Amino acid sequence: MLTFSAEVAVVGLGRSGLAAARLLRSWGTAVYASDGGTGGSIELAAAELVGLGASCQVGGHDLDRIGRAELVVISPGVPPTAPVLVRAAAAGVPVWAEVELGLRALGGSLPYIAVTGTNGKTTTTALVEHLLLAAGRQARAVGNIGTPLTEIALDEIKPEVLAIELSSFQLHDMPTVAPTVGLLTNLAPDHLDRYANLTDYYGDKARLFANATARSVWVSNADDPESERWISGVAGRRLTFSLERRADGWYDRSAKALMLGASVLLDRAEFPLLGDHNVANALAASLAAGAVDVSMAALAEGLRTVQPLKHRMEPLREVQGVLWINDSKATNVSSTEVAVKSMDRQFVLLLGGRHKGEPYTRLGPLLGRCRAVIAYGEAGPQVVADLADLVRVIPATGFDQVVRTASSLVTRGDAVLLSPACSSYDMFTNYEERGNRFREIVEAM
Repeated sequence: MLTFSAEVAVVGLGRSGLAAARLLRSWGTAVYASDGGTGGSIELAAAELVGLGASCQVGGHDLDRIGRAELVVISPGVPPTAPVLVRAAAAGVPVWAEVELGLRALGGSLPYIAVTGTNGKTTTTALVEHLLLAAGRQARAVGNIGTPLTEIALDEIKPEVLAIELSSFQLHDMPTVAPTVGLLTNLAPDHLDRYANLTDYYGDKARLFANATARSVWVSNADDPESERWISGVAGRRLTFSLERRADGWYDRSAKALMLGASVLLDRAEFPLLGDHNVANALAASLAAGAVDVSMAALAEGLRTVQPLKHRMEPLREVQGVLWINDSKATNVSSTEVAVKSMDRQFVLLLGGRHKGEPYTRLGPLLGRCRAVIAYGEAGPQVVADLADLVRVIPATGFDQVVRTASSLVTRGDAVLLSPACSSYDMFTNYEERGNRFREIVEAM
């Protein structure tokens, strides 16, 4: 339990903000919770918190009140330039991410594996949880993956170990983060609509290492020069994974086996997830779980039984011999690059949504198996401009038309890959809604 002598402001009434405010009120802390938006879920959250004794505001924020708060707790969707945070900074009010509040509430009582990176962090976090559970450990995946850490702090019965997915937005306001094991999947351009430059973005990721000690354990990607540059010189023990060379965890391509050092962990044919990138995720997760004393036998059994996550290279079904793959979570060019590299058959690529500032040209050399790119959404014209000289590009408008057009271009043995390289906000509320709509269309075929 933490004690506060004055009011705490909670900014954002999504799931993480609601959980944070609930936790604060459970301690008897005075809470002012606000959200600039309106709508059903926000109104319901506000009503619940008012019932718990909090003061709530929807559709705006009282900046003066925030400036008088003892602490501001923010949801990850709030950018640093938001007026509420500008006012907090001007008034000298500390700002914590919801996850920071959760960590402090737990008081260092639980070991945790923290996962960050540009791509693969959700899959890797889920794999870590699955491997721990398969080994008989009471584990929970929390953070950016969906469940707020402050919900765990409220639970009467706590797990034995946590797998915490951390975004750069969360890490920006986590001054005490000090994981038992920290895992960096990779670094690539992303969120350039929020960060002024890559250095700022990568710098927030590197906050994972801010409190490193000689006892820290770090898992990193030996194939990614940017990751290696940012982790170089950080205190603690280093474990690396690689698809290209021998490492602590590596893929023996000639033997088609996942390896830990000199030992075979698992034959590739026994691991059910598509793509080399998921082999890398499996190796990273195995090293992290192994660092908290999960045996190799338990790791192997866990990898055999894992299931694909929704919206992440998720095979939906085959229709007349055509495989339809939902990779709606690919919201940047790097993610789509990984997905395209994993394709072992001819395919049609569905590319578009809201543009995030990166050119699509670097996909061009990877599209040798691609029959066509269907360009759609706000980014459609940019996709055409960047790729039309490199591959056949067909513009489309509504999302249903995108899928119909793709269906007309494929033949038995092909695939259709939804891997948009863009956010979904021009047509959908989030990437899950986009992926679910794709699934509905495919299942109705």
